[in-house]
Amino acid sequence: MFPTFKRAALPLATAVAGLALTTTAIAHDDSDPIPVKVFIASMFEIGDNTGDRAGEFQHWYENYWQNAEPVEVRGATHELYCNDAGVCGSVLGMGKVASSSSMQAILLDPRYDFSDTWFVLSGVAGTPPSQGTIGMVSWATWLVDYDLGHRWAAEEGEPGEPLFQPREGYEDIRVYQLNPQLVERAMALSADTPLEDSESAQQYRQRYPDDMARRTPFVRTGTHMTGDTFFHGPGLSAEAQYMTELYGADDYVITEMEAAALTQVIDRLHGTERIMSLRGAVNFDQGNPNETTQQHLDPAPGNTAGGFAETVANIELVGSRVVDDIVDHWDQWQNGVPTD
Repeated sequence: MFPTFKRAALPLATAVAGLALTTTAIAHDDSDPIPVKVFIASMFEIGDNTGDRAGEFQHWYENYWQNAEPVEVRGATHELYCNDAGVCGSVLGMGKVASSSSMQAILLDPRYDFSDTWFVLSGVAGTPPSQGTIGMVSWATWLVDYDLGHRWAAEEGEPGEPLFQPREGYEDIRVYQLNPQLVERAMALSADTPLEDSESAQQYRQRYPDDMARRTPFVRTGTHMTGDTFFHGPGLSAEAQYMTELYGADDYVITEMEAAALTQVIDRLHGTERIMSLRGAVNFDQGNPNETTQQHLDPAPGNTAGGFAETVANIELVGSRVVDDIVDHWDQWQNGVPTD
């Protein structure tokens, strides 16, 4: 939210003169768009951009924009920051509508040139215990929209049959395969990143029997499922996996709320070849075998996963490996993914 200022009424001549000056300044700014090499999107921040408990944006901000001036973009939920190296970023808002409308406002701002930009869509997420663990970081190979289809109650269908059917007319926007060469390059640059962990997360993992759930944090790839619904429980997790198989995507490893919508917006203007989705797991998408889904959703004190602070740090640790490589070797990255 931006502060509101009350302004005293001005004489007409003064107001007109001020308008002329403002118009001239804007025209000058717009005449030379700033080329953006990398745009980093986060979805929320808990408090300030630095100096307090970190949300999705704080570690990025502290690494790239400590000395950058905030720029207000009309239609975006938060300010835009850019550094002298051509790395820009912003908090877009949570969910499909808030994030995609902010993204479109930023992309259409004439002060910036996004024609050669690499996009990093980053944030926290959930993971099925069979595919990931708390603190894990994942680069998406595919993005699937969880919401574009038909669903019905279990008692209204055939026993054991899927409860989801894709809706016709959304074939071009319900699933995106991200650039395989870009994903491969991102993994090559970041797979060996030392990741942070916490004692509370280590203890929480032991509640799950899955070998993957009990692992220490690591970097992997897979399908990211985008939905405005925070779905929980083994049944809906299995449905998400069914959808990825239905669409011919990789295994479902991440549930999040924005990436497919953001990709649709970017695709309309610049295509999808330069988009990366980077997510860190802060929770499992279902309870352990000894708790119900409701108990997992509303845990008793002391029964939460922990590891949030370490996960948001891990996202930036992994992502900055790629961002820095792009900036440091721009001559190799400007025209596409380096092949050497």
